[in-house]
Amino acid sequence: MPNWSKVRERVAVDLLRWTPKGTLSRGIGWAARRRVPRPLRRALYGGFARYVGADLSLLERPLDAFERFDDFFTRPLRDGTRPIAEGAGVVVSPCDGVVSETGISEGGRLIQCKGRDYTVAGLLADAAEARAFEGGAYATIYLSPRDYHRIHNPVDGKVTGYRHIPGAFFPVNPMSVRNVAGLFSINERLVTYLDSDVGRVAAVAVAATGVGWITAAYDRDVRTHRSGAVGRHGWAQRYAAPRPLSRGAELGMFHLGSTVILLFEP
Repeated sequence: MPNWSKVRERVAVDLLRWTPKGTLSRGIGWAARRRVPRPLRRALYGGFARYVGADLSLLERPLDAFERFDDFFTRPLRDGTRPIAEGAGVVVSPCDGVVSETGISEGGRLIQCKGRDYTVAGLLADAAEARAFEGGAYATIYLSPRDYHRIHNPVDGKVTGYRHIPGAFFPVNPMSVRNVAGLFSINERLVTYLDSDVGRVAAVAVAATGVGWITAAYDRDVRTHRSGAVGRHGWAQRYAAPRPLSRGAELGMFHLGSTVILLFEP
């Protein structure tokens, strides 16, 4: 007897393959940046929060102060809401979310889910950079729509550069993770490289369906979907003078949600 749950899941993933996910994501991003009339804001944002289970008690301003849905979605938190652990060599979580995988990238391979893996080189789209992280620890954190969507620096250190990698916009929910091979090395990514007190670190922001764009706090020029800036191979930058960034400082944000993957040297 067929497992109808798996059949439905397979059909849903096959339909996703044919959906114009890039166009859809850019359209959602465009809509999220339109100004919402003040009388509608509380109903719109409050209804969304109830639907996804977002905690509005952590807001630093009233709901109707957010002019656009994107402003609300990328909302900051009140000071002190997320205490930052202290101590030399401490690594903190870069974001809210669910830790879906952790481990060691043995042979340069990372676990996507049970029965599926992918490579460090594929994730970073840079074989030379990947060699520094092969055999090191990694962690994958999934952000759902209810989560706070800013990304913070997990270590004390300096930003040495970044790389934007164009790609697809598959959802990164558990269904897609189970069914789309190499998902995290297929979707669009923004990689931030850091030198820190625990060695070299790569913080990878992975886009998904509905992610209008990704921005970086350490450089205003770093944002995906930049008009005229995205070629087939994206773009990269190495800073002649690395940019200091303390542990817990803002690194960037998803304008609508996705996944963060941290890579460490052995």
